[in-house]
Amino acid sequence: MKQLIAAAVSLLFVANLAWADCTADADAKKLAGAARTSFLKKCEMGVKTPSASSGCQAQADEKKLAGAARGSFMKKCEADTLAAAKSQDAKDKCEAIATEKQLHGAAKTSFLKKCEKDAAGK
Repeated sequence: MKQLIAAAVSLLFVANLAWADCTADADAKKLAGAARTSFLKKCEMGVKTPSASSGCQAQADEKKLAGAARGSFMKKCEADTLAAAKSQDAKDKCEAIATEKQLHGAAKTSFLKKCEKDAAGK
């Protein structure tokens, strides 16, 4: 029980630090309104917009895309990057819960499969 409380407290502390970093980044970029909300949402999910965008921009540059094709590619690339980050985050959370419950073997495999499926369905 003490481990569970300690884990919850540390998770809240890390989440608060991430929120503060995201807010500071949004302030530094002087974002407001919908742009700020979108940036904070992506940032808090663990996907820093500049790094996701820079990776996608590098791919678009490599493919020599321009105009509407570039815009379409960038939108899809950033969405895929965000989806991959969400998926990995869900897997990490499920793995932590399984470890906390001390599951092993078939029970752990079954739990992880169900947990990840439930997380993807949300």
